[in-house]
Formats: sequence, C-alpha cells, structure tokens
Amino acid sequence: MKLTLQQLKVFATIARYGNLGLAANELFLSKGAVSQSLQELERQLATPLFDRIHPRLQLNNEGRLLQPAAEELLTRIQDIENLFSPDAEPSGQLRLGASQTIGNYLLPTLLASSKQELGLPPKVTITNTHQLCHALANFELDLALIEGENHHPDLISEHWLQDEMLVVAQPGHPLANQVAIPLSRLGGETWVLREPQSGSREQFIQQVQPELPNWQAGLELNTLEAVMLAVEKGLGISFISRLAVSDRLKDGRLVALPVTRRFPRQLSLIWHKQKYHSASLRHFIHFCRAQVHDAEVISAK
Repeated sequence: MKLTLQQLKVFATIARYGNLGLAANELFLSKGAVSQSLQELERQLATPLFDRIHPRLQLNNEGRLLQPAAEELLTRIQDIENLFSPDAEPSGQLRLGASQTIGNYLLPTLLASSKQELGLPPKVTITNTHQLCHALANFELDLALIEGENHHPDLISEHWLQDEMLVVAQPGHPLANQVAIPLSRLGGETWVLREPQSGSREQFIQQVQPELPNWQAGLELNTLEAVMLAVEKGLGISFISRLAVSDRLKDGRLVALPVTRRFPRQLSLIWHKQKYHSASLRHFIHFCRAQVHDAEVISAK
C-alpha cells in the first residue's frame, strides 16, 4: 500500500466541503483529478470513505476515523516545511472562528497585536456559537473564540476572558432613569434579540426569560449591529454584551438599565480534542492566554 500526501490532501479537502467541485477549486485541480485521487485512496484502503448523497459526499464511519489522522499528518508536514525555512517562524494559515461579539469587537484588535505570532493572515469565520462548534467538529476550523456554551463531546473548551451582559434601552425609555429595577418589572417590555443558537440568546433564555412574566419577543435579528440599531430606534430593549455596546453607552446612544442582577459571561477558546496543534496554532493560543494574564494585572491595579 502506497498512500500519497496528495491523496490525503484531496480526502481532507473533500471532507471539509462535502463536494468534489468545491474541493477541486480549493486545490486548483480539475474535478476529474480530485475524483480519481479519491477513488485511488479508497481502492488502496479497500473501503469507501464517503456516502454518496447527491450532490454531497458525506463522511461515513471509516472516513471519520481517517479525518483527524489525515489532518494531523498534513499539518505536521507543513510544520516540517516551516521548521527549515530561513526565518524558522510559523507560517501556516490558521482557520479561526469567532462568535459575533468577539469577531466584531475584539478579534480585530487581537489580530493586529499578534501579527508576529501568526505568519500568514488567518482565514476568519464569524458566525454564531452553534455553527462554529459544528465547523470545529468537522475540522473546518482550527480554533474558535466563543461566548456561548460548547455542547459537543468532541470539542475542548478553555475559559478565556470575562464579559458581562447588560439590559440596554434607548435614553428616552421610561425606565432609563429608574434605580434597582427587578427583572420581573421587564416582563411587559418588547425585546429585540439575536437568533436562536447564538450565545447571547442562549444566555437570555437560561437566565432572563424565566424571570419575565408574559414577556414579548419583538424583533429577532442575526447581527449585533442590527440589534443595537433597533434598540436605538425605540423598537424594544435588548440583552447584549458590554464588549459590543460599550461605544454606544459612552456616546449616549444607548443606556444600561440598572437591573438588580448581574450577568457575567465567560468567553472561551475551543478546539477539536483530536486536533494537532501546529506551530502557528500553538503560538496563537499562547498569545490569547497572555491576554488573560494582562487583563488580570490591569484589574488588580
């Protein structure tokens, strides 16, 4: 049996995309060449690796066994190439994911500060926590930074930075000048919320909704900017991250209602438990961990 790196690269790319055409585009090969490479790999292993469900190719049990090993081998090969490069610095391109609060309001600053840690600029996906976990489970991402909870058994979560959720309203809201507002008093308000399976919506359902008698959902929007703008326009109140809303609070476009409860939120780093950590990934995780230490030093002063 003589497996080739090209066959494993083709297999790993098809596994990520579930489609021969998309894999061919990624690899700059013809669709026929990709199909032939996969057929030869399956012939040598004497087993099919995908279920053919037109138009997709879906990993079967054997394919799922091979995927983490193939991903690790390809990443190790890249590390070997980097090891003997003139500058000996990590240069592989990371595939990073971030949930919307982190992706829009924190990740750009992190990336600007970590250029030397990354080599090539990373490929970034910004979406909700549920979709990021799905992508990690399928080895479509190397690492994600999330604000929701991980419910996937194949993923490892590591506590990272702290955030806080606030109940916000436009400055002219009748409750804006009140003090010590109990959550139950917000039951009659109209809420503008993120979509289901987002981190903020999940926390709202778990911690706020049970305290609201006869609560009413107003708008459901899938971006933070749309949620905050809707609240500015008086379409309701919202439950939103301090990290995301801080500029609007400073500018006076929104106010935080003084509810009698606090809602801390844990941000996390998350990756697949079988994911091989390349030099670039190790450096970036180390950089992210250093931000925790810096935040602790600042808060202690």
